[in-house]
Amino acid sequence: MYNLLLKELKLGVSPFFYVLPFLTGALMLIPGWLYFIVFLYFFSITVPNMFGGYKTQNDLIFSIMMPVTRKDIIKARVAVIVILELLHIVTAVIYGMISTLLYPNLKYLFFGPTIGFWGLCFVMVAIFNIIFISMYYKTAYKYGAPTIAAITGAMLFAGGAEWMGISNSFVFELFKGTGADNMVSQISILIAGIAIFAAFTITAYHIAIKRFKNVEI
Repeated sequence: MYNLLLKELKLGVSPFFYVLPFLTGALMLIPGWLYFIVFLYFFSITVPNMFGGYKTQNDLIFSIMMPVTRKDIIKARVAVIVILELLHIVTAVIYGMISTLLYPNLKYLFFGPTIGFWGLCFVMVAIFNIIFISMYYKTAYKYGAPTIAAITGAMLFAGGAEWMGISNSFVFELFKGTGADNMVSQISILIAGIAIFAAFTITAYHIAIKRFKNVEI
């Protein structure tokens, strides 16, 4: 499993995609911007290009010929996706902290880089994972429709959350008002988001295993 993961990280992922989080994360420095968009770059650039590379290189055939199980193939692939997602989140958090220091008195129309906001980001990524991973492994080859469906799901969540943050007084106070300084509620939202991310990703992994067993190579 360890060697398979190294194969994915060294051969399956272009070095550019390790740099991209530091480029897109810098968008957190734009004051009052729609920060959910930072993560949409991972969904719309990294994922389709990475899986397009797998398809072009016939990676599926190569992986099946190796002395590994189909379960291990999926486990390594999902692990790489999660590693890249966490890299995007960590770099965005760092830039978000810098943004907070640069604009300490900024009034946000959209969600600011609060602790609770990162919990919402974990939920958005979780939605992407459960849609993309489970759909992709119906064929383990076609990535276009799963990518579009997963991006749509993530965008609908982000759009709905932003709308609630503007129109709903409770959500507004929780993320942009007095609640933004309440560490208990903010950390609770973050923990809940991480739990949803873990649950959705693990569920997607198990769905993928079941579907990949029925794929004829």
